[in-house]
Amino acid sequence: MAHLLIKNAEIITMNDREEILHGDIWIEDDRIHAIGQDLTPPWTPDKVIDAAGRTVIPGFVQTHIHLCQTLFRGKGDDMELLDWLKKRIWPLEAAHDEESIYYSALLGIGELLSSGTTTLVDMETVHYTQHAFQAIAESGIRAVSGKVMMDKGADVPDRLRENTAKSIQESVDLLEAWNGYDGGRIQYAFTPRFVISCTEPLLREVAKLSADYGVKVHTHASENQGEIALVQAETGMRNVVYLDHLGLANDRLILAHCIWLDDEEKRIIRERGVHVSHCPGSNLKLASGIADIPDMLGMDISLSLGADGAPCNNNLDMFNEMRLSALIQKPLHGPTAMNARHVFRMATIGGARAVGLEHEIGSLEPGKKADLAILNLNQFHTFPSFDVDPISRIVYSATRADVETTIVNGRIVMEQGRMTTIDKNTVLKEADASIKRLLKRTALL
Repeated sequence: MAHLLIKNAEIITMNDREEILHGDIWIEDDRIHAIGQDLTPPWTPDKVIDAAGRTVIPGFVQTHIHLCQTLFRGKGDDMELLDWLKKRIWPLEAAHDEESIYYSALLGIGELLSSGTTTLVDMETVHYTQHAFQAIAESGIRAVSGKVMMDKGADVPDRLRENTAKSIQESVDLLEAWNGYDGGRIQYAFTPRFVISCTEPLLREVAKLSADYGVKVHTHASENQGEIALVQAETGMRNVVYLDHLGLANDRLILAHCIWLDDEEKRIIRERGVHVSHCPGSNLKLASGIADIPDMLGMDISLSLGADGAPCNNNLDMFNEMRLSALIQKPLHGPTAMNARHVFRMATIGGARAVGLEHEIGSLEPGKKADLAILNLNQFHTFPSFDVDPISRIVYSATRADVETTIVNGRIVMEQGRMTTIDKNTVLKEADASIKRLLKRTALL
């Protein structure tokens, strides 16, 4: 069993009382054993981190990421969603090979871990998802991930257009291989892309399998008005109404975006316990719109944050998402809308709730998993600190460069800015080689 002691820290717990403490964190193996002042464990720690002048926070939980798209950063700029998909993202996803998926995942994971994200909800592409899982396993990050499912769509590249039965079987095979890996650090989710690329039989089977296996479903909904018009033309229903009609609307469902919801859809989401992943950076860059998060917050809808994919953001930085989440609502709803604590909850315990792990992660409490980040807020851009809410400093002033150390499952995955589970130089070199190869395949180079 590993023993780790973090001493002299400012600790933002995000427990039920949202206490901010000053003291030590005693970690045994993968869990927090105790939090308090001047802790004296009855053993010699394997490592002591003196966190004097540092701030310890729960690791961020990002609930909508596409690791398979990290290689495409900068390749889909200044486009709206459907053109972005058809002209850039789908052709590039179709060109992926085993190595490019692996290094795309490692590139994204390296960015996430180095900026304090310890858990992600990931949607891969059609092929080679096992290589993304291998990257997740090696890196030490906590993840809910799955193979994307696409068995419909005239504009879908042939290599991404699947046979329904094969798509389902491959998903089940991956689930049985990876769900529960490393004591549950990796979990599987069924990830149908969105309604316009999935047939009704596939979506109905996903609803059944999700219930049978007790796993999450992760999909997009109501991101773009053109998408909604297509769904209504095909089904006669709006997105969330249709998903509810198929039996998918329940507390296992994570919906990314949810910008263009009507009152009935919000009611369904609230009553069924569906989780909404807000992606402000992506929504702004693709000009998709601004989700009415204050209204959903007032309805007690489960809300969390995600960066989406690197080519529609163009980073995977939770600090950026938190700041945007707060600021974009204020011109619409007034200066008190989306205060720092609302946003920080979404980034931590809200994300934990979305993945069904609120009793394990999302706050720093004895008995919970040791998933955390250590920040150095002794910077020009975060001072003065006197009489300022520490959560306000993090949401409005801090940046990812302020993350010094990241711990997942009690394991140090980045220390003093140096990755311990990922060879950064190799990943950067192979990322460039991989995207060059994919661009040649797609004739986009």
